[in-house]
Amino acid sequence: MNFIIPLFFGFISAVVGILPPGLINMTAAKVNLKEGKKNAYWFVLGAVTIIFFQVYLAIFFARVIDARPDIIIMLREIGFVVFTLLTIYFLAIAKKPKIKKTKIKKKSQKKRFFLGVLLSALNFFPIPYYVFVSVTLSSYQLFSFLTSSVLVFVSGVVLGSALVFYFYISFFQKIESKADYLLKNMNKIIGSITGLISIVALFNIVRYYWGV
Repeated sequence: MNFIIPLFFGFISAVVGILPPGLINMTAAKVNLKEGKKNAYWFVLGAVTIIFFQVYLAIFFARVIDARPDIIIMLREIGFVVFTLLTIYFLAIAKKPKIKKTKIKKKSQKKRFFLGVLLSALNFFPIPYYVFVSVTLSSYQLFSFLTSSVLVFVSGVVLGSALVFYFYISFFQKIESKADYLLKNMNKIIGSITGLISIVALFNIVRYYWGV
């Protein structure tokens, strides 16, 4: 089996999912600034460990869903409604986010690994995200639920996640102003992404019912 494809898509999906400024990657960057790279890397190790298990859990759910075409189309319909509502909310209703400076307490230096575990465990986004990614890739024959393919895909996700965290740790000072700009405009960015996903979901629903 070609292992490059699941590795590539696992890597790309992780980069796309984690690259926008968020609590985990911004905390990794700030741990580095306050306490050095060693503690930041321990924090990242904790976060990536949880991501590993979250992706496996997501693929388990995706395998069940993939075996039921009726569930897939139902999820597409639900997803279309949800993402459409999210698009309206983020583009027309949500208030502009305020930038808050995260304070890092030096007294917990030895607990950075567990801080990474905790923050990553509290982030439930990866599970539905990788369910969506793996089911979508499977529908285009770009991913299979064989054990070997799953292992390679998860490895790609871990590598992609680690690379993004390393990027934030190493270059945060240079991109901090741009990160602040992204945070200020996060509603528009998220709204645009959910809008695009809504269009894709609608296209798939129409194609299913029209038999295209």
